[in-house]
Amino acid sequence: MGDSPELASALADLIKKGIKTASCGSYASYQQEESAPGMGSYNIILDGHSVPICVIRLVSMRLVRFCDVTEEFARKEGEGDLSLEYWQREHQRFFTREGHFSEDMELIAEEFEVVERL
Repeated sequence: MGDSPELASALADLIKKGIKTASCGSYASYQQEESAPGMGSYNIILDGHSVPICVIRLVSMRLVRFCDVTEEFARKEGEGDLSLEYWQREHQRFFTREGHFSEDMELIAEEFEVVERL
């Protein structure tokens, strides 16, 4: 998660604490993954130094356009001030650096639960 070791560690900590219960990625990137996660799958969350922090279980996945992300989902992402405005600004920055951003881009919106803290 994230695009730097520092961000990966910060996000892993939010997940471990149960503050971050959702995440998203571009649908285009998801389609390119060889082993993309599916509903009910378990994933090990690593910090920025590749140290396992916790295990999560994917409980919800849906396709949503960037412009249709809700305040509720932004809050579940658990980042910054939890506002939709913060979410939009930071995710636009992230997707632009990843190489593709548009207001109508499709995202995979995932929700998860922590099943074990390591």
